[in-house]
This record gives sequence, structure tokens and C-alpha cells, in this order.
Amino acid sequence: MKATQFFITTQKEAPADAEVVSHRLMTRAGMIKKLGSGIYSYMPMGLRVIRKIERIVREEMDRAGAVELLMPVVQPAEFWQETGRWEKMGPELMRVKDRHDRDFIIQPTSEEVVTDIARQELRSYKQLPRNLYHIQTKFRDERRPRFGVMRSREFIMKDAYSFDRDAVSAKASYQVMAQAYRRIFDRFGLTYRAVAADSGAIGGDLSEEFQVIAATGEDAIVYCAASDYAANMEKAEALAPQAPRKAPSQPMARTPTPGRSTCADVAALLDLPLATTVKSLVLATDDLNAHGAVERIVIWLLLLRGDHDMNEIKVAKVPGLNAGFRFATTAEIEAHFGTRPGYLGPIGLKAPVRIVADREVAQMSDWICGANEEDFHLTGVNWGRDLPEPGLVVDIRNVVEGDASPDGKGPLTIERGIEVGHVFYLGTKYSEPMKASFLDENGKPRLLEMGCYGIGITRLPAAAIEQNHDDRGIIWPDAIAPFTVVICPIGMDRSAEVKLAAHKLHDELAGAGVDVMLDDRGERPGAMFADWELIGVPHRVVISERGLKEGQLEYQHRRDSAAVKVPSGEVFDYVRSRLKT
Repeated sequence: MKATQFFITTQKEAPADAEVVSHRLMTRAGMIKKLGSGIYSYMPMGLRVIRKIERIVREEMDRAGAVELLMPVVQPAEFWQETGRWEKMGPELMRVKDRHDRDFIIQPTSEEVVTDIARQELRSYKQLPRNLYHIQTKFRDERRPRFGVMRSREFIMKDAYSFDRDAVSAKASYQVMAQAYRRIFDRFGLTYRAVAADSGAIGGDLSEEFQVIAATGEDAIVYCAASDYAANMEKAEALAPQAPRKAPSQPMARTPTPGRSTCADVAALLDLPLATTVKSLVLATDDLNAHGAVERIVIWLLLLRGDHDMNEIKVAKVPGLNAGFRFATTAEIEAHFGTRPGYLGPIGLKAPVRIVADREVAQMSDWICGANEEDFHLTGVNWGRDLPEPGLVVDIRNVVEGDASPDGKGPLTIERGIEVGHVFYLGTKYSEPMKASFLDENGKPRLLEMGCYGIGITRLPAAAIEQNHDDRGIIWPDAIAPFTVVICPIGMDRSAEVKLAAHKLHDELAGAGVDVMLDDRGERPGAMFADWELIGVPHRVVISERGLKEGQLEYQHRRDSAAVKVPSGEVFDYVRSRLKT
């Protein structure tokens, strides 16, 4: 490819609304151009990256036995009404009407459509297992699109859906996809982790997120460096302390804490570690009658160590809270505790509440909590002496750096990641409401067992950039770079020798299947180098008249601090030896 035949649209300045590195660099490198809020055009340079990602995905999906099809962007509402997602999806689901006033949606995902295909076509156990996938444009009407293509409204995803006869077979299909995803992300050349994820209302342990490691990632990833344990923050288990609870050493005392309504402020006032305090979080559950009216309100008091944070996913699995909860109102809190938030605790309640203690809190002694009286806290509080032992002790907190790994093989480490893939066992979540069944060996109908597997095609370039960049621009891995090699001839318009050498090397590399760009624009060396460093092409060869006279060309990898001189006759082999195939 010659630069004069291509469409290069680099910019010196990033847009004012660019919040993250990938947004700034993708815009400056001429890869994307904003059309509207969360909607971008993919310029030729960016589209080349997208196509390379798609190619790797297709090759590995095909290798794993999946079959490609293409499902529509616009879908009739009735399929979504069958599964209940027409009502549940909320405002992120873009709803439209046609000229006949019929309801349609602009699809954010395709479970309903693929399940409809399956219920029509997969009639017998002999047709199973089956895996169908497509790469398609999606739309989610994000309330606050941000971070460029990282959280845009329109995006491209690869969705795959497996169909099996029973749970055992479905789990086998899941494992096939999980391994295919590892091959895909290995080929991308990115540092990533496959982490256990929460399965939500479906339950079970078959859910993994594929996270590209990046300091700017929105997700917290928990892992043990001494083992294979890895999970996202929602899933990571916080073990109970192994040491037995210490015996009380202090009397309980009502301690003045004027104006100190947070655990941190109380600990600072008393000159005690924050870990000696216990925070009180008040939730409520509404018991409804047959007519949908609230029949009874139950108030719950959750107790966590002052330096720990509540994990809402874990709380949502606590018996009694798993049907749905909300934070209690100020009026409800005052009715049960006799004071406003900030001074709450489990002793001296005005009305009964259900107490849930985190595992860590259940092992604490001589702890500090609110006295249920404004400007006062209780110090030296102990279970069994000052209040009954907690009736319900569960893991309801986020893990922290240094916690013991659940597999017992070392401490936990936390780093940031960007979710770019997810494999998930669905079971009959969609086949049941849509009555997608097949006939087994005995001629009896059975529901199809499903799995779903997604990769964020257009999120991947942004994630790759967040992981691979410097102050000069992007640093692409070979596999997904818009071009693998760029040839930068200096004075090509003035030197026949430089022009001949540049074209010769270009044709040799292209003939060997290397994705090579020859910059024949006649730009000054500084401007030419700056463009390709910004764009992030990993391998650069510089050809100059002086170098040719000395019988040498210059090679530099995008990560190298300096160029190396390579004999002119050896440069083709040298460049090929540096490529990652």
C-alpha cells in the first residue's frame, strides 16, 4: 500500500471531550471521527484494525466448530415481549415504529432472534450440539456515552450462541468456547486475564470475563500471583479470618463523637485504626401481597468493617435479600434506630431489624459502632457480651489487596481491566419463555440448553491502546496493527536510488504477505516519523541516500528507543525475523 493511495487524516490536537488516552489517540491518529454522541465513523486506518480483529475472531470461531450467520439490526418487538425484555430492558433499548405503527427495536443483542431460529430449525437431538455466531452492529442508548468507542452507543460485537440437549453437553460447549477465547486473545498479543464472573439470577459458576489489563480500566480484577485464581470484584470471595476471635479486653462505653458521622472521622478523633470501626448500612425489602401492594416492610442492618465496602452482588444473594432490596429511607431509619444516619449501630434499637454481619465483623472484638444517638458512638463492643451473636454471617464485602486467596495459595492482588469478552452459560433462560425445544431419543420434547459468548470488536482497539501507548502515540501489537511495517524514504522525490530501494523493499515485503505501507507523500522526516509513531505501526524502516551510500538502512521497532543499522541486502530478512507471526 502507498500512502498517496490511502486516506491518512492525523491531527495535532485531541478533541476537548476526550477523557481517556484511547479516545484522544484514536481521534488524532485518524482512526475514528465523531458523528454524534456515542456514534463514530471508523476511518480507513481504524477500519483496518477492526477487520484484523474480525479475521482472528472468525478463524478461531470456525476452528472451534461455530457456524457464521448474520442476524438483523432491526428486530420485531414481539420476540422481546416473549422473553419479557421489552419491559425490563429500560431506556437503553432503542424502540422504534414502522409506517404501520408496529413496534421494533434497534438490537443491543440477539438472544431472541437466535432462539427463534433454533426453535424453528433444531427439531431433533441429532442436530445438536450447534453453535451459531455473527459479527454485527449493536446499539444501546447509553445515558452517558463516554471514553470514545469504549462506551459508545453504536458498536460492533461478535455474538455466539450454543445449543445443546442437556446441561452436561452445554457445559462441554461452554468449555470449547472458553478455550477458543483464550486462543483469540493470545493471538491479539494483549496482556489479559480470564476471570470468574458472577452469573446473576441464573446461578452457577460458568461465567468468565476476558479483561485486557490497563491502568485506566473501569473494572477491578482480583487474582493470586501464586495460582490460577482470578475473578472480578463482584465474584471474588472474601474468606473469614482464620484466627479465632479475641476475648474482650475493654468495657463497652458511650463515647462522645460530636460532629463525627463517618467511620474515618470517628477513628481519627479517637486515634484508633479505621479497622476497629464497624459501619452500619440499612436496607429494606418490601413484601407485596397478591395485588402488588406493599404488605410489610422489613428493615435490614448490614455490618461491615469501617475500611471495607459493601458488595451489592453478594448482598443480593443473601437469603431474604435475594428477591430484591433497596436502601431504607431516612424516615424508616429514624423509626428503627431513633437517630439519623451517621450514628447507627446494632445496640439500643427502637424497632426490630434483621442483622447481617460480614465474616470479618463476626470475628471482631472491642469494636466501635454508632450508639443510635447523635454525636455518640459505642467503643469496646463485643459479641456475646454486649449483644447477641450475629444470626446471619455471610461474605458481603469487596476483597482488598492482601486478602487470602480462596484457593489458599497466597495473597490476592488487584489490578484494573477493560472487559472485552464474556462467556456465559444461559441454561433455559431464553428457550423456556420462547418454547425452543427439540425431540430427544424417546420422542419427548426437551428445552434447548444455551450458552452465549460475546467479544466487543470495536472496544478492543481502545483497550489495546489503553494498554499500549506512550507520549508519542499508539503502540500496536503486530496482529492488529493497521499496517505491520512502514517504509519511510527520505528525499524520495529527489533521489532515484532512494525511490528504487523503497519500492523494491515494499514489493518484497508485500509479496511475502507482510502488511506494509510505503510513505510516498514526500513529507519532511520529522513530520513523517511523527505520523507513524502516532498511528503506532510497530516496525519502521528508514531509507536515505546517505544510508544507501553506506550500504545500510535503519530499522526501529515502535518500542525501541533508537534505530539499528541493517545492511541493505539483509533488511528484508531482518524485518521478517522481527515480525510476530
